[in-house]
Amino acid sequence: MEEEKRYEIRLTSSLDVARFLIYQGQPFRGDDESCTSLNKGSKNCQMISPDIQKDLAKACAEEVTAVSMDEIRSRKFSVLIDESRDESIKEQMAVILRFVNDKGQVVERFLGLQHVQSCTAIALKEALVDMLSSHNLSISMLRGQGYDGASNMRGEFNGVQKLIRDENPYAFYVHCFAHQLQLVVVAVSTSSADITDFFNYVPLIVSNVGASCMRKDALLAKHQDVLLEKIEKGEIMTGKGLNQESSLARPGDTRWGSHLKTLLRILVMWEAIIDVLEIVKKDSMKPRNNGGALGLIEKMESFDFVFILHLMIQLLSMTDILSQALQMKDQEIVEAMHLISDVKDSLQDMRENGWEPLLKRVITFCEKNEIEVPDMDKEINVRGTPRRRKQKVTNMHYYHVELFLVAIDALLTEMNHRFSETSSELLVCMAAFNPRDSSNFDVKKLVRLAEIYADDFDIGELAVLPNHLTQFVNRARRTLDFLGCTELGKVAEIMVKTKMHISYKLVYRLIELILILPVATASVERIFSALNIIKTDLRNKMGDEWLNDLMICYTEKEIFRKIDNEKIKKRFQEMKKRRMLLPKKVVVTTSEE
Repeated sequence: MEEEKRYEIRLTSSLDVARFLIYQGQPFRGDDESCTSLNKGSKNCQMISPDIQKDLAKACAEEVTAVSMDEIRSRKFSVLIDESRDESIKEQMAVILRFVNDKGQVVERFLGLQHVQSCTAIALKEALVDMLSSHNLSISMLRGQGYDGASNMRGEFNGVQKLIRDENPYAFYVHCFAHQLQLVVVAVSTSSADITDFFNYVPLIVSNVGASCMRKDALLAKHQDVLLEKIEKGEIMTGKGLNQESSLARPGDTRWGSHLKTLLRILVMWEAIIDVLEIVKKDSMKPRNNGGALGLIEKMESFDFVFILHLMIQLLSMTDILSQALQMKDQEIVEAMHLISDVKDSLQDMRENGWEPLLKRVITFCEKNEIEVPDMDKEINVRGTPRRRKQKVTNMHYYHVELFLVAIDALLTEMNHRFSETSSELLVCMAAFNPRDSSNFDVKKLVRLAEIYADDFDIGELAVLPNHLTQFVNRARRTLDFLGCTELGKVAEIMVKTKMHISYKLVYRLIELILILPVATASVERIFSALNIIKTDLRNKMGDEWLNDLMICYTEKEIFRKIDNEKIKKRFQEMKKRRMLLPKKVVVTTSEE
């Protein structure tokens, strides 16, 4: 009995340490307690061997997964899938399940990682089916698929989405909205030769200014001097969180949201960047470096550069708002469609009314920084045309038409092209359930939506659905809880809170189907960010099963934190025959007198 208690103490201590390491994504180290080991320590069964640590991690992961499976039960769900290589050059497929829980909340749970030998559509589809089957989940319960734009995933004829829909026609596919938005912004960056040239110079400026610690320090010092001068003149305000130290970040090639951050830093740190480039030009001994810095200064101090800088900041800030919204875990398809419409409306308004305010800001900036402003009525040769066919246009025409309108039109055209699926019958019907504007509520479209999901509504339910929808909307308009509600996700939560999901179960079922349709794959991409923490270049020999267990616990931290040690120890003990047994718990019962 005493030995069992000591065994439990050692197991609990090892579990506490394992939980801490898993939660922080830190590496494990253990002693060799095998029978052939020459370095077992003072005693055997210390509960610190690699096998014990892996069993503890597996017990933790299985408990976390058990909670997720208990949440899903027999609910309809969608899958979000992406694949990427890890540190050991293994192709890993990550799977996330999206569903609506008992509280009416949209939930996304990480199901696991699967090492795939091949990235063909057939191999990925089989891997997904195997993973779902291992958790007793049927592909027939699938109601949505969310992938990026890879052809093996979204292909209309041989992609994963098509292979799954061949088995389950109600597993509708949505091309990741966030990924499509990235492609939209990339297209705008190449809408004209001058804008493309601008984005080629931006990383050169960042590289030259931040090429050494001395240059970075000089940049920060110069920027601080500029801030102090502006504060003394009353040009900027002071306060908590304002005017903090910042650096010039290099924009990412695949994350165009980072370009906005870089352009804003260039705008804010303009004087400091010019000063540092002047220092580089003077201090450099090599003529080619002199020319490089001098060329960058001349480029920055041109009206073209300043104009495109302000134009791109305004355009990218519009798309950045949408990008941030699309990456929210609980974002739903109806709200996402309206956010896209909002951006299109803002772009159209900028096209019609934004030219003069933009030009005014650019001219004011140039005058403040002593940059020459060209005569807008002066005629110039059309850029990019052959010499023998030169055409004359004014500067005003060039900046207004060739840059301003071309960039906006390219953005609008790409958005209409990339998000063309928002006009599909499925999403148009879903948009009829829009809490933002109840006047758009269309019973016919919502009944048609139920008909599209024919496996979820029988003939009798379709017959009574119009009355249920009408009664629900009338009651919702009279219920204070729905006052000011603009998100469909909140409608579901309020229905559960007020028990209306029981009275109007057909309406709630329809809302559930809308909510689980995935908008973006940002959640899966965050999984691979976590993967880079767990499996590093120093831990690249980690086995697939061990990696999967750690990833489940690390990703689902909220669930993992709430799991009691006793459950994990019990699962650990039951996994295989152990050298020692946990002491039996004495249950004290009291009887009523």
